[in-house]
Amino acid sequence: MKDRKTQRRETEEQVADLELEVELDAPPQKVWRAISMPEFRDRWLPEANLTDAEPVSSEEGKEVRYGMKDDAPPFLESVVTFQIRPNGEGGTILRIVHELADERLLQQPQAANTNRPVLMRAA
Repeated sequence: MKDRKTQRRETEEQVADLELEVELDAPPQKVWRAISMPEFRDRWLPEANLTDAEPVSSEEGKEVRYGMKDDAPPFLESVVTFQIRPNGEGGTILRIVHELADERLLQQPQAANTNRPVLMRAA
């Protein structure tokens, strides 16, 4: 059985991640080029939106991860993962997972008070 803190953290992680899965008519090799080669990727994911032009990680033909940053304050950072697999009909299933990675959002806010029990003093 999970405690409340673990359940809340898992719920927050689920809310923080955005997942999208689409089926494309293009073969996996073509989709891989579009998500991994800068000259093609820049058409739909400009380098200006990335924390670095190089991927955070990459597994050839299967998955590539990029660090991203907002272009407006508070300039939050995130990680977007692109996963591809064949759909069995010559096309591709593209799964996109966008995760908030900014430390400012992952920290728990501190309470304004100490949250300690009130101690009564005898007069």
